[in-house]
Amino acid sequence: MSEARLDPVTLSVLTSALAGIAEEMGALLIHSAYSSNIKERRDCSAALFDADGRMVAQAEHIPVHLGAMPEAVAAVIEREARERSQRGDVFALNDPYTGGTHLPDITLVSPFAIGGEPGGYAVTRAHHSDVGGMRPGSMPSDSRELYQEGLVIPPVRLARAGEYVPDVLELLLANVRTPHIRRGDLRAQLAANGLAQTRLEELAGRRGGDTVRAAFDETIAYAERGARAAIAALPDGRFEAGGEIEGDGVSEDDVPIAVAVEIEGDAMRVDFEGSSPQVPGNVNCPFAVTRSACYFALRVLLDAEVPTNAGAYSALEIRAPRDSVVNASKPAAVVAGNVETSQRIADIVLAALGHATELPAAGQGTMNNVVIGGDGSGGAEGDWTYYETIGGGQGAGPDGPGPSGVHVGMSNTLNTPIEALELEYPLRVERYELRDGSGGEGRHRGGDGVVRAVRALEPASLSLLTDRRRHAPRGAAGGGNGRPGENLLNGEPLPPKVSRELAAGDVVELRTPGGGGYGRA
Repeated sequence: MSEARLDPVTLSVLTSALAGIAEEMGALLIHSAYSSNIKERRDCSAALFDADGRMVAQAEHIPVHLGAMPEAVAAVIEREARERSQRGDVFALNDPYTGGTHLPDITLVSPFAIGGEPGGYAVTRAHHSDVGGMRPGSMPSDSRELYQEGLVIPPVRLARAGEYVPDVLELLLANVRTPHIRRGDLRAQLAANGLAQTRLEELAGRRGGDTVRAAFDETIAYAERGARAAIAALPDGRFEAGGEIEGDGVSEDDVPIAVAVEIEGDAMRVDFEGSSPQVPGNVNCPFAVTRSACYFALRVLLDAEVPTNAGAYSALEIRAPRDSVVNASKPAAVVAGNVETSQRIADIVLAALGHATELPAAGQGTMNNVVIGGDGSGGAEGDWTYYETIGGGQGAGPDGPGPSGVHVGMSNTLNTPIEALELEYPLRVERYELRDGSGGEGRHRGGDGVVRAVRALEPASLSLLTDRRRHAPRGAAGGGNGRPGENLLNGEPLPPKVSRELAAGDVVELRTPGGGGYGRA
């Protein structure tokens, strides 16, 4: 902790500079990546942490990545306690029970120095479209334990003193279906982490190392003041809400989630007592993901000027029963917990907060995960894996209608352009359009979902991880519900979470949910 104090102008300048470094890290990663999932969809995140493992600044990327990153840095700090790191070291991990979210999200953590002294950590997290496991794309609907979902990476050195650790890299690449793409994406992450060290050295050269360290402390303190002020403006009380996940991939039965938000002064507690025990399927959440969803819900309440860092979340306490769907224990399967249950948690916490303050109606409440992959037996050059999340309708609010065809909640990605998809994979896009009329009615209409239909041009394996196919996104203040989504294979309905083998010519169609409407028409 630094003893220096910064005047408001200097603090503002340095807070923006640190956020700019994180944004530049993300831009380098996106533009250097090999996979369309990162370079087109931007399914990646970047952030800076101080030496104590507190997030200082982040790029405005993926909420579910960023809120769970502190767990990854804490795991590396524990690893460092056994063997001190040096300049140029980079740690890799993806274990959801040791700092990760789900296995496709590989995190690289690089210690950096300021003025020759340990300064903190540069972190990137990227969704790799295959890390092994039982199905191409490493996001099966039918996994029953973590080990079926891919290669588990505890915190290990991927690079030492700026050079790859060859055995670690070779082991990792030997367990994935698309090693050349994984190698390229990891190189992009390494470059982004290295850029942070360069930019921080430049910043310390202009401002001084002590001033930069002081900016770490004071931007965190500033964010805490902003968050506590926002919470203090809410009425004290206990506000409850409930919801569900539509099946776990084993059973079609709803998996209940319950939440109570308690506000007292400038502090908030979120309690998940009453939520389902962990389930046999893969909608379970490691606690880091649950925490990330709660962070997102709190962030919605804050002014845009409040930095998103450790300070913004220090007023929030989260309680979740152990061995539950919101705090699972190893080796429970979790791949859908990261992408689908996180969405539902965020929506349910926001529904509870909606009893305390005016908030928009619910958005589509799902990421609509589509994974298709093959082994090249139909003519493609080797193994291939296509992964995408698909946008839908956002909920309307008191100030206007919800946007249509966007990623909402815990996702902040883009679509894969049709041209890029058809160039890279043996797939053809048959339809891609707005799902007119799927948004909820009201004084302000909810946003519409989309229709995306993809034809397989060779045999392949399909996995869908979706939600809001039975339960509609809810309207607010008397507005109507959005229309639930639909999954179709050659025109026949599919469950929300399903895996199938595709023949050449099969067409997979997703009709995504609309957002809820706001106010009576």
